[in-house]
Amino acid sequence: MAEVDPLGSLPSWLLSRAGVRAHRILQRRFDAIGFTGYESRVLAALNAAGPQSQAQIGRAVSLDRRDVTYTVRRLEERGFVERTRHAADGRLAIIQLTAAGRRAWPRVADAMQEVQDELLADLTAKERTQFVALLERVAGE
Repeated sequence: MAEVDPLGSLPSWLLSRAGVRAHRILQRRFDAIGFTGYESRVLAALNAAGPQSQAQIGRAVSLDRRDVTYTVRRLEERGFVERTRHAADGRLAIIQLTAAGRRAWPRVADAMQEVQDELLADLTAKERTQFVALLERVAGE
């Protein structure tokens, strides 16, 4: 007898399963280029908006304060970002991409796109657009 998924028609369950699949794909792609998902999110924020405080980065990419601190530290150790003091408030650190970070960004951006392409491979371009629009509504964006 075939197994029946008792939760299979619940949108929350399907979103959760899709999230797990997306995370597996993301993990594999980022492992291949030597970055983590959190590192890619921080690099994306800095690439999009330029130098920012850690708090701004966290808000931009929905990362917890401690996760931003740890991730920025790792990226700094690897030479992809650097900290400088805010001109008006010396207590505030501003994070910015280094030359190495700017060179790494296209590789990270390509991996991000590959994740999207693999995850949504069974959808047409029109379906992808509709799917993203619906997800944005569900996510409250």
